[in-house]
Amino acid sequence: MADVADVRRRKRRGVAWLVCGRRTKWLVVLFWLVVLFVAAPLAQKLADAQENDAESWLPGSAESTQVLDISAEFRPEVIPAIVVYAREGGLTGADRARIAEDVREAKALRAHGIRGAETRGPLYDEKAGAEAAQVSVPITMDAEGWERIGPAVDAVRERVGEGGGGLAVHVTGPGGTAADSAEAFEGIDSTLLLSAAGIVVVILLFTYRSPTLLFAPLLAVITALFTAQALVYLLATHADLTVNGQSAGILTVLVFGAGTDYALLLVARYREELRRHEDRHEAMARALHRAGPAVLASGATVVLSMLVLLAAEMNSTRGLGPVAALGVAVGLLAMLTLFPALLVIFGRWFFWPLVPHLDSPEPTERGLWARTGRRIARRPRLIWATTAAVLALLSLGLLQLRAEGLGNADSFTDKPDSITGQEVLARHFPAGSGDPLVIVTDRARGDRVGEVVADTRGVQPGSVGVPPGAKAEHEGRVLLEATPTDPPDSAAAKRTVERVRAAVHAVPDANAKVGGGTAALLDMDHATAHDNKLVIPLVLLVVLLILGVLLRAVLAPLLLIATVVLSFATALGLSALAFRHLFDYAGEPTDFPLFVFVFLVALGIDYNIFLSTRIREEAARQGTRAGVLTGLAATGAVITSAGLVLAGTFAALGTLPMVAFAEIGFAVALGVLLDTFVVRSILVTSLFLDVGPKVWWPHRLARRPEEHGPAPGHRP
Repeated sequence: MADVADVRRRKRRGVAWLVCGRRTKWLVVLFWLVVLFVAAPLAQKLADAQENDAESWLPGSAESTQVLDISAEFRPEVIPAIVVYAREGGLTGADRARIAEDVREAKALRAHGIRGAETRGPLYDEKAGAEAAQVSVPITMDAEGWERIGPAVDAVRERVGEGGGGLAVHVTGPGGTAADSAEAFEGIDSTLLLSAAGIVVVILLFTYRSPTLLFAPLLAVITALFTAQALVYLLATHADLTVNGQSAGILTVLVFGAGTDYALLLVARYREELRRHEDRHEAMARALHRAGPAVLASGATVVLSMLVLLAAEMNSTRGLGPVAALGVAVGLLAMLTLFPALLVIFGRWFFWPLVPHLDSPEPTERGLWARTGRRIARRPRLIWATTAAVLALLSLGLLQLRAEGLGNADSFTDKPDSITGQEVLARHFPAGSGDPLVIVTDRARGDRVGEVVADTRGVQPGSVGVPPGAKAEHEGRVLLEATPTDPPDSAAAKRTVERVRAAVHAVPDANAKVGGGTAALLDMDHATAHDNKLVIPLVLLVVLLILGVLLRAVLAPLLLIATVVLSFATALGLSALAFRHLFDYAGEPTDFPLFVFVFLVALGIDYNIFLSTRIREEAARQGTRAGVLTGLAATGAVITSAGLVLAGTFAALGTLPMVAFAEIGFAVALGVLLDTFVVRSILVTSLFLDVGPKVWWPHRLARRPEEHGPAPGHRP
């Protein structure tokens, strides 16, 4: 009879028994060991598949992208490294001799794609007793060009030295800046992996208070990360998926953060069931059966929200969608299969020293969150109204937001050599030197186009002409360059591009297009503005539909969405205030609001899903208001731990020396903490208590009369 009962229990648990059965659990672990053996070598190659050039970030329809493609027909794509020399009071004869020798040696350079023979310079400033000189060393950009930028600039820096004796020598320009950016991203995977793993270990130790239990989620999440990285590498090399340093870094953070969150929720439910069932296999099957839908809904919300990014114009944003979705999906799969199998294999002792024994008391019944719920139940309407008003007031910090893009000098948390050189170059030469505007036009109208460009405000007089090393004509088109008077990454230079484009587009039959580094930045701004307007509403719609299906209600999903949006606005407002007055950042990248929104809504709604599904489960048994208190008491500790893990892993982005990463990490971490400690625990709880059964409208639960409301002394 015992065997028959066991079979019946297995049928009731369905798929759960495939994961935690007495024999099948070993097959699950074996499967993941094979996957890890195959995936680990491929995961190490992900950095080689990254594309960080402008064309991989911009949409193909952008004017600057089209110019980049056309100009490749005139000359190999090159990126110049600008060597700038400066001495206060004027360059000496010895300085000029040294510069001449450096130029001769630069012309002899051939390694790493350096086109030494085409080195231009020295060009001295126009002041009496010239104080500065610049030399342009071109670097070829082919299929491996961006990978060789760093070594090429290193070779140039080694050849020209660091100056001394009052002579300052810097390597800047697009090549120098790209090399310093590449150095900032160097080791990003290992840095984020170690940072995220360290944060997870500390928080899991604090949460579980068990030195053994933390190994199971760590093993599962690292396996998931390597598997996801391997799959992304294969898609990048064989399916033309765009992967860059940004998406690769976010992949690590998402897998660690989301995967550990799912592990925490499952462990909490498993611990509950271990107190009710002697057989750990039965306990895990029940835990998966009851917590599985919430975990699946949470993972589906994140995956579908990430896939919405495929609608974006920016290649970099569009590429992030599948990368992030794949990472979360693999993490979800690992946490619902490998992680439960490991827990069941190790048994109860794995929780040492706080081992959950059969019929031992449930600590959440008298814990902090049970007491918090009882306090909120006394005056729920006053509490949610006050909380919402305070959050709305804090969101006014949005007025301080400057999501208008970051210049090169403002993109680093430190000050690399290329930025110092850019400042020196701007003091002595036209600010746009080294990164000119690029214009392509029909040959028959080339002279006229050149004239209107030269007459445009913001273009350096006498700078318009055919670039050295380029064909004079190709298939009826000509290529021109023009030097802007403002720094190429400045707002003023972008306005110059707009004026030049308007001028050349007005020339009849010219078919002129304007590109170059500044034009690419402008096109990025336009594409991001489009993506903000399109992606944000789509993500909201996806999340709303998932909540509606999960809760089988209309009102509850609308309330939950409203709380998350309010949390997002507050996080953005507080972040803007911190960036202005605490960190002294110059601004935010144009895609900052979009990324923060997607991560906060997709991930922040997880905690509302965990809470609301448990409330609904309890509401079917004991009524909505009592179910709210039980749900908060049962999920409060685990959601708090999950929030700390996710906030900590995103905060790990701050270990990178790039302002954009630090800002995204800070804002998402802050928003997650707001969701965890304020929105979920206070705002959602008080709203559900105040609205009562009607929150489930139009489901029949909305018509179920409350037998008795939760009195102040109610214990779930």
